[in-house]
Amino acid sequence: MALFFLCVALLIAGYFTYGVLVERIFGIQPHRPTPAVRLADGVDYIEMSPTKLFLVQLLNIAGLGPIFGPILGALYGPSALLWIVLGSIFAGAVHDYFSGMLSLRYDGKSVPDVVGQELGPVFKQFMRLFSIVLLLLVGVVFVLGPAKLLGNLSGLAVPLWVALIFGYYFLATILPIDKIIGRIYPLFGAVLLFMAFGLTAALWFKGYPIYPELTLANLHPKELPLWPLMFITIACGALSGFHATQSPLMARCMGNERYGRPVFYGAMIGEGIVALIWATLGMSFYNGSSALNAALASGGPATVVNEISTTLLGPFGGLLAIIGVIILPITSGDTAFRSARLIIADFCRLPQQAIRPRLLLSVPLFAVGFAISLGKFDIIWRYFGWANQTLATIVLWASAAWLLKRARCHWIATVPATFMTAVTTSYLAYDQIGFGLSLPLASGIGITIAIGSLLLFFNRIGQANSRSTDLEAEEIA
Repeated sequence: MALFFLCVALLIAGYFTYGVLVERIFGIQPHRPTPAVRLADGVDYIEMSPTKLFLVQLLNIAGLGPIFGPILGALYGPSALLWIVLGSIFAGAVHDYFSGMLSLRYDGKSVPDVVGQELGPVFKQFMRLFSIVLLLLVGVVFVLGPAKLLGNLSGLAVPLWVALIFGYYFLATILPIDKIIGRIYPLFGAVLLFMAFGLTAALWFKGYPIYPELTLANLHPKELPLWPLMFITIACGALSGFHATQSPLMARCMGNERYGRPVFYGAMIGEGIVALIWATLGMSFYNGSSALNAALASGGPATVVNEISTTLLGPFGGLLAIIGVIILPITSGDTAFRSARLIIADFCRLPQQAIRPRLLLSVPLFAVGFAISLGKFDIIWRYFGWANQTLATIVLWASAAWLLKRARCHWIATVPATFMTAVTTSYLAYDQIGFGLSLPLASGIGITIAIGSLLLFFNRIGQANSRSTDLEAEEIA
């Protein structure tokens, strides 16, 4: 158990050390009026307290990813813990902080506009389409996952739960953000904390062997390669592009820039702890990768969650834990569709104060989402995983460009951006959803593209540095 507590301690220490460094490099301006103050509209731009901002952000970003992903990643063994800790501190939290703070600086704009501002109009248009596709995949994944869990609990048909969850999503998408999301999410936070810490304590007190296969070797029973698959499998909980679509929601509700580190960087660290808990449960409850793989084969991650929760906490406690797991994806799925609506609204320059334009955009989105939900869950999840990490990679490059243009230390974003470029391109070249090439060839392609991207990025240093003084002056003004 000492290793688990060490990992938690490292995540918390990362917030108070590296998080402070990232904040200083960004250069917050506490007296600068925020979009929540300047552009208040009573629907999406509504100032909230920092505590509520943190809880809503945490629940927005912590969907099924930091549960299902780490459970699947636990098949690789304790090496998954390394990726969760290092990924959260040096990649995921940096990504979340900049996606939120850059949105804050650009009037609460959505991720395509932020990326377009830094990487150009081609990336802007690409990101509009790519972000909407990802958000639809997220929304569908976060309907099917909780629907299956609710079906197991209630005995009611899964399609019925799918319809009910879609109905809730629709209301949360069109109503002002403080009517549902701002009111009930803080209450859900208490259930989330019970689920996470209750299961960890029960695992310890009931004497389960913690990390029975303590090695950094690849333990996957099917001998799937750790590189690049694990870095795609464990997305949320280490690094997730989905978060970049959610951070602007809170950027539109933030009253002061000094709240950025606890809300954006801090929520990612919180999600990292949730991912760490579920990776630990997956490795320890089943006493090894082979037994975990057999449990997954019998019913997928949803069955594993149900079995772990009810066994460790009993019928009532297990029910509360499962409800916490159900809440996580539902509180991310609703904001996924909301973010998609806002991205399209920004593109169409369609004001969202009135109910009619919100309905005009939301109805087609939900129709497409329902059509996608008819596909196979495992295939949808794999596409979601790749699209998720690819979006994160692009946002990291945009963050690096923003820093570079202002002659600030861009390495805090450039290093994870280069690494994730290698991961995502290698995965696409290797996996069957992509080109199905051999692992050595796919890795060679991925690394080559990553190096080429880095060289292309450096090629812009002279132009960026020459404009840094003007950009600094614009920001101060």
